[in-house]
Order: sequence, then C-alpha cells, then structure tokens
Amino acid sequence: MVTQVAKGSGYLTAFKVIATLNTLSVLFQAVTAGQLLSGGSAGSHGMGALAVHVLELAQLVAAVLVWRPGRGAGWPALVGLAILLLGFVQSAMGGSGVLTVHVPLGMAVFGLSVWLLVWAWRR
Repeated sequence: MVTQVAKGSGYLTAFKVIATLNTLSVLFQAVTAGQLLSGGSAGSHGMGALAVHVLELAQLVAAVLVWRPGRGAGWPALVGLAILLLGFVQSAMGGSGVLTVHVPLGMAVFGLSVWLLVWAWRR
C-alpha cells in the first residue's frame, strides 16, 4: 500500500506518466512486430526498441523513487528491474533471429508493464 507521503509527492505522478508511456511504447512494438512478420520493414521496430529501453530504465528509476524517498511499495521497483532485464534479453533474441524466445518475452514484458500501469493508476 502506498503511504500518504508517496501519494503527495511528485514521484507517484512521474511513475504514472512513465508507466503509461512505457506501456504504449511496448504496445507500439507489438504493432510493428506484426507488420514485420507480415513482410514490413524492420526500421520502425528497431527504432522503437531504443525508446522501450529508455522508458524501461526511466520506469525503474521512478519506481525506486516511489519506494525509497517516497516511502511507497518496493515491489514495483523489482518488477521494473525484471522488465528492464527481460527487455534486454528479448532485444538480443530478436536481433539474433530467435523468434521462439523473442515473441514470448515480448508478451511477458507487455504483461508486466500493464500490471505496473494498472497498479499506478489504481492508487
């Protein structure tokens, strides 16, 4: 449960914004992946990966700020770390053409991102 300190700080607001942007960027990746599998260009999907990694890192930092100085829950930081690490593994698998791992990891990243997004906005 988030304490009043976390609710009154800008940390939770920042986390909400970043979690929203991150989830949207992961959704964009899913759309461009579908286009790629249908014979489209890999350019949009590759460029989107950079945005996802930056937003995943920002989400982790925001989750840590909600937790430590904000006195909020600590588990979102752990989930944020898992998302970041899974995102890097997923990206490496996609770059090497191992779609049997890349696609399920992408779905896991999306699911975890939605979980954090729902948690943030239900406060």
